[in-house]
Amino acid sequence: MKKIGFLSFGHWAKHPSYQTKTAGDTLLQSIDLAVAAEEIGIDGAYFRVHHFANQLASPFPLLAAIGAKTSKIEIGTGVIDMRYENPLYMVEDAGAADLISGGRLQLGISRGSPEQVIEGWRHFGYQPAEGETDTDMGRQKGLEFFEQLKGQGFAEPNPNPMFPNPPGLLRLEPHAPGLRDRIWWGSASNATAVWAGKTGMNLQSSTLKFDENGKPFHVQQAEQIRLFKQAWKEAGHQREPRVSVSRSIFALVNDQDRYYFGQQAEKTDKLGVLEMDRRAIFGRSYAAEPDQLIEELAKDEAIQEADTVLLTIPNTLGVAYNVHVLSAILEHVAPGLGWR
Repeated sequence: MKKIGFLSFGHWAKHPSYQTKTAGDTLLQSIDLAVAAEEIGIDGAYFRVHHFANQLASPFPLLAAIGAKTSKIEIGTGVIDMRYENPLYMVEDAGAADLISGGRLQLGISRGSPEQVIEGWRHFGYQPAEGETDTDMGRQKGLEFFEQLKGQGFAEPNPNPMFPNPPGLLRLEPHAPGLRDRIWWGSASNATAVWAGKTGMNLQSSTLKFDENGKPFHVQQAEQIRLFKQAWKEAGHQREPRVSVSRSIFALVNDQDRYYFGQQAEKTDKLGVLEMDRRAIFGRSYAAEPDQLIEELAKDEAIQEADTVLLTIPNTLGVAYNVHVLSAILEHVAPGLGWR
């Protein structure tokens, strides 16, 4: 059994073929899609966060709205770029959204990926400390956020407050019990996966990672996941960790599917430069008739290692078509792989 979620980048543009022409379209359709996905049995609704782009950015209003309109589906991110965040304010936002949803938030956070603008986090008022890189800053903010989710008091109370204080140091409110166990670190390397395992965060691994040994993408990603699990075990954490992988998977079950994706499957991985001249490997996409999909996906080692699969969706094609895409996987593919 695996949890199956969708991952939306939340694109919009004034394009003739897009159903999401404005930010409002994307936000409202994201809510509608999460509601519909829950109804058909999808386990998770996840959203990418990108700043300075025609894509979803501030996640918590959207997550809270979905939480208020659903009752079972997990609601998450993949990922929040911590270089742009105030960790303490984020604890409050996350706590409120988690309480609204009844404890269903699954927050993917990370140092972040290359962005639309140069050092965009500086426009948000943040900069690395002396001797730090932006990577260091993002990771440190992630740790501060993770630590404050414990809900322990740390702030000295005002001796003359407007409202009475409880005894002792004060914590951030609202506190969401259990949310700390539902924080995931988005990792693009073996080293950061090991770091996440030692730290006690779950692992999100996307459709790309740094190419560290020349092996096929799914093999490298499976190795990354095994290293994470080993680090988790050695750290002595008391709960079982969770691991998600993202995939572009389309079951071709009608002419519309074949028109959109019949010629778009990438049968092989791709290599490129992600940043700072580091070579990255991008995993292939899958688009085929259900029987062929089952055969191909059964060979994906990383999917076998993960407990959660996030299906990247073409959100610009509208709610109805994306419900069809997800339904086709649930009906025609997941049972044949033992995911259901």
